[in-house]
Amino acid sequence: MTRKNPRTMLGVLLFSLGVVALASLFIGRFRIGFFSGIAALISGTDPILRAVITRVRLPRILAALCIGANLGVSGAVFQGIFRNPLVDSRILGVSSGAAFGAALALLLSHSPVGVELSAFGFSLLAVGLVILVGERFGASILVLVVTGVLVSAFFNALLGLIKYVADPLDQLPAITYWLLGGLSGVRLGELWPLFVITGIGLSFFLLVRWRLNLLTLDAAEGAALGVAVKRFRLVAIGMGTLLVAASVSVSGIIGWVGLIVPHAARALVGPDHTHLIPASILLGAMTLLLLDDVSRTAISTEIPLGILAGLIGVPAFLFLFMRVMRARGGGWR
Repeated sequence: MTRKNPRTMLGVLLFSLGVVALASLFIGRFRIGFFSGIAALISGTDPILRAVITRVRLPRILAALCIGANLGVSGAVFQGIFRNPLVDSRILGVSSGAAFGAALALLLSHSPVGVELSAFGFSLLAVGLVILVGERFGASILVLVVTGVLVSAFFNALLGLIKYVADPLDQLPAITYWLLGGLSGVRLGELWPLFVITGIGLSFFLLVRWRLNLLTLDAAEGAALGVAVKRFRLVAIGMGTLLVAASVSVSGIIGWVGLIVPHAARALVGPDHTHLIPASILLGAMTLLLLDDVSRTAISTEIPLGILAGLIGVPAFLFLFMRVMRARGGGWR
């Protein structure tokens, strides 16, 4: 199959994202017609419709767009950094750190702001530990991966301890619900930190996307081209972590998006990060927005996004695994 022009595909993705975002304003258990919804927004003749769109659905849509874009682009960046198509941000302990931080905040207080700040802070702490240890031993890819696995295991153990001591009638259900992921409680006024970090992070990766191709080189080859590969690798990891941390602090743990989206984007526009980065941003945003639409319309109660992402991501991952095995001649080497 001949791959289409990357710029054409990016245009198609951008147009499709706009259509999905507009349609999402009118999708939900509370039915809103397109023209009546537009009239309510413009003239304000129906305050109930206007409130549903602007106070309930619009914040969810904006949050889904930002979080999906962040997870998609961070997945593409981490797969490039670690030269492994089967990794995402979880390999560095971001999710486990955020999970522990949120659980700790829910154990001590039910403040939504406190939960977000704690999840954000501990996710950065987890990756900070990975980078600190990695720098100590040369910041090689192997060292970063092994350290990330160890840090993740440590925070998962702490999370298990939090669950063990939590009140099973009050605190434990709240912790479990947060860990499943979702956007049901987002409010527009609480999303500004996410908007700011998303703007900074996505702008950074769009500006340096051509340099991400150099992360496949070793330090000597990069130096010959005028790029400090190790330093740039750590900067890219730090910025990707910031995006994921800001996202999971709002939505909870949503797996698979950062793993699958870069592969779909790579199939559409190729492996060149010049096109892969914007494609991962657009496709990630559209993927999570569609998942959120299904989450709030499929059944009478809202399905957690983490569950939906897993139901779709597991078959996709299996397909990816079999494809890699086939490409390597049936062996994992």
